[in-house]
Amino acid sequence: MSKFVLKASELDGFLTEQDKSYLSRMDHLYGEALQAFEILSSSQNEARLKAAKSRLIELYTSMGKLMQEITKQEPFIRVYSFVTPRENHGQASRLIAKLRDVRTQRQEFVYYMQRAYEMLFNFAYTEDTSTNKNYLIIRTPVTVPVQNYAVHKIPDVDESIENAVMCVMLRGALLPSMIMSKEMQEYSSTGYVTPFALFRIKRDEHKSEKDMEYILDLERSYFDPSLLAGKDLIFADPMNATGGSLVTVIKYLEREGVVPKSIQFFNVISALKGALRIVRALNNVKIYTLWMDPVLNTAAYILPGLGDAGDRLNGPDPEDSPRNIIQLIADYGSNIAELYRAQVRKIERTVLGI
Repeated sequence: MSKFVLKASELDGFLTEQDKSYLSRMDHLYGEALQAFEILSSSQNEARLKAAKSRLIELYTSMGKLMQEITKQEPFIRVYSFVTPRENHGQASRLIAKLRDVRTQRQEFVYYMQRAYEMLFNFAYTEDTSTNKNYLIIRTPVTVPVQNYAVHKIPDVDESIENAVMCVMLRGALLPSMIMSKEMQEYSSTGYVTPFALFRIKRDEHKSEKDMEYILDLERSYFDPSLLAGKDLIFADPMNATGGSLVTVIKYLEREGVVPKSIQFFNVISALKGALRIVRALNNVKIYTLWMDPVLNTAAYILPGLGDAGDRLNGPDPEDSPRNIIQLIADYGSNIAELYRAQVRKIERTVLGI
């Protein structure tokens, strides 16, 4: 069999009645926000605009409090803007605002995505780490009067990362996965570079959110199931909308007898529904996200979202000739390829089998 398919109805089957009640409340609040959007988009009346903006602030405050209430009960959903100190929230909020902005062009979007994943790495691996430290002794370019060295103390995260495999759900997840792997390499005292497993998975965009299918193309994926058993599987996807792609990959691996040690999912933005589906459907999974958005539209896109993160990172593919993974890396250009050279080599070896 060359494909493995999961249906949206299977995902919804994992949700509890309480989950569905929460999601219904969120849909109602966002429906009111849509009315304010219409006024902001069309009215020229200053009084109406002012009232719509005030109402929108109230609604987003209510939705934020409700999402905090829900996720507070879920220890495996960690939202940066809900659990970190308040003084850190402004940085995350400004960064998400730049990623959302329609005026943010591709190179700037890549820059902010890099910053986002640096924050996510620190959120998961260094803020909760023990008091144990590693020491890096670095040779500097200064040689007078003798060769100079510097000592830098860093959190000891070796035990947390050196069983990790970076699992890439192409194609928007490629660069975020490279960024996460690079962060692990930099914080490892041994310079550990994660192995890569590459999964070609897509949603059937011709279907609605309620009857969507998630299709794992095994012929165009590159991974060895035997090398994933007992490993900490790391997934880095900018957007977690429905949770369907991650659940599909893990359910396929489970069917093949692969039992990972743990699963971690890193998102810049996660929809509430997608996060709940994942923690209900999978065992031993933890989600780290910078920002949570309240709802999905009927086409399974996150609202308010930031558009197609894959296109904004990689540029759109021609419909008749989508790029393969090596072409995607080449199109990042020499600056990105050189910055993530160890990761590029690992991916090339995985794809080419060398």
